[in-house]
Amino acid sequence: MPHATLPQDRRPVVISGPSGVGKGTLFKKLFDAHKDCFALSVSHTTRQPRAGEAHGVDYYYVTPEAFESLIAADGFVEHAKFGSNRYGTSKQTIADQTAKGRVVVLDIEMESGIVQGVKQIKNSGIEARYVFVKPPSFEELEKRLRGRGTETEESVVKRLEQAKVELKFADTPGVHDIIIVNDDVEKAYKELEDFIYKPVA
Repeated sequence: MPHATLPQDRRPVVISGPSGVGKGTLFKKLFDAHKDCFALSVSHTTRQPRAGEAHGVDYYYVTPEAFESLIAADGFVEHAKFGSNRYGTSKQTIADQTAKGRVVVLDIEMESGIVQGVKQIKNSGIEARYVFVKPPSFEELEKRLRGRGTETEESVVKRLEQAKVELKFADTPGVHDIIIVNDDVEKAYKELEDFIYKPVA
C-alpha cells in the first residue's frame, strides 16, 4: 500500500487492550507504514511530567483547575481518575488533528480505565471505530508484563486484575468493531491495517 494513502473511513480509531498486550508496537507499525496519515491523540493529565517526557508529545500537562474547567465545558470525549491524577482525551485535540487531514488514533489505556473510557467515547457523540487487542492467553499477558521488568509486584497484580475486567468487557457483543488477538505481531498488524483501510461500502 503506498505511503500517505488515507483510509476511506476517516473516523477516529479507538484502540484499547490491557497493559502489556503490545498496542504500542502495532501503533508504531501503522504510523511507520503510512506516514502523515495518522495522529495519536495526546491526552491531558494533571500528573507531573516524568524524566524525558515533553508537553504536547507525551501528554498535555495541566493543573487540576484547568482540567476541571475542561470537564465543566464538556471538553473531553473521555476522562478518568487514576490514583490521585486525572487523565482525559479532549475533543479539541481530535478536531485539530482531523482538520490537518489525519485520522486520529485514540489509545485508551489502563490509566484512564478502558471500560469507562470506551463507554464515555460512545456516549460523547463522536463517531468512531473500536478495536480491542487481546493477548493470546491470560498467562501470556502475565508473562509479558513480568518480562518488562519495569513494574513492581503490586503494580503487576493491579494491572492483571484490571485486565480481567477489560477482557470480560471486550466479550460484550457490539462493544467493539473488531477484536484482534496479538499472538503474532505481523498477523495482528495485518488485521489492524485491513480493518482501518477497509473500503467504505
